[in-house]
Amino acid sequence: MILVIFTGSRYADWRLAEKGKLLHGFRTVGINPYIQDENFINQLLNKSTDLLYNAEKIKKIFFFGAGASSKERQDKIANVFSNFFKNAKVKVSHDLDASALSTLGDDKGIVGIIGSGSNAAYYTGKKIVENNYGLGYILADEGSTNWIAQQVLRDFLTDAMPQGFREKLIGKFNLDRKIILEKLYNSPNPNLFLTSFADFFYENKNEHYLASIIKKGLETYINTYILPLLDQYPDAQIGLTGSVAYNYQDWLLDLAKEHHLNIKTIVKEPIQNLIKYYINKN
Repeated sequence: MILVIFTGSRYADWRLAEKGKLLHGFRTVGINPYIQDENFINQLLNKSTDLLYNAEKIKKIFFFGAGASSKERQDKIANVFSNFFKNAKVKVSHDLDASALSTLGDDKGIVGIIGSGSNAAYYTGKKIVENNYGLGYILADEGSTNWIAQQVLRDFLTDAMPQGFREKLIGKFNLDRKIILEKLYNSPNPNLFLTSFADFFYENKNEHYLASIIKKGLETYINTYILPLLDQYPDAQIGLTGSVAYNYQDWLLDLAKEHHLNIKTIVKEPIQNLIKYYINKN
């Protein structure tokens, strides 16, 4: 039996497969080793009856996650999983690896994420070429839900948004200055607060105020991540994953035409293609 996990900061998707067939899939809260400690991850595993029941049967685990870019954080995940799944070999990879496999497979090109966070890199068909991107929700994440939420909340706090949209935001989330600052500066996972607005943004994407912010974010993403990579790898095909890339793909593809980008595919949730990839390999 194999287990494939893809996780962002908000959600983790899990798939169990055996003998070439998908057995079961489910979703939990996200796992980010940059933010959460081993105790949190261990408690999450022990809360799942699906995992407890199958723990000894699982022989291979493929984990892909935001924040799992360094060996130290990969080891954190691997140690917890190895202790829980006694008979399994555990491979931990970054979420960009998941984007590569789910969009390009074994082909080379540029892979990118625009979801809760954002990132991009060149993929050789076998591995990701390291770069200086992926600075997280405080310094980067351009175009992502984190980034969009920061712009909206800043406008809310400085009275720079239309009154109608402000009232809609308050009606949905009961926001005020105290709540926002408390969530951003005194909670252990402020990025989860930022990503909690994702569904609201999608539902209200045609509001002129919000649409302009989202489009600006997509343009900023292209300028910050994609165009510099194309300078190094001209004419490369592009594979994108993430909820923002998928939900606003019409706007994204319009921008791609303006910049002459060759976007091969856009996938919302990499887990579907990842489990297919590993079923075929195992």
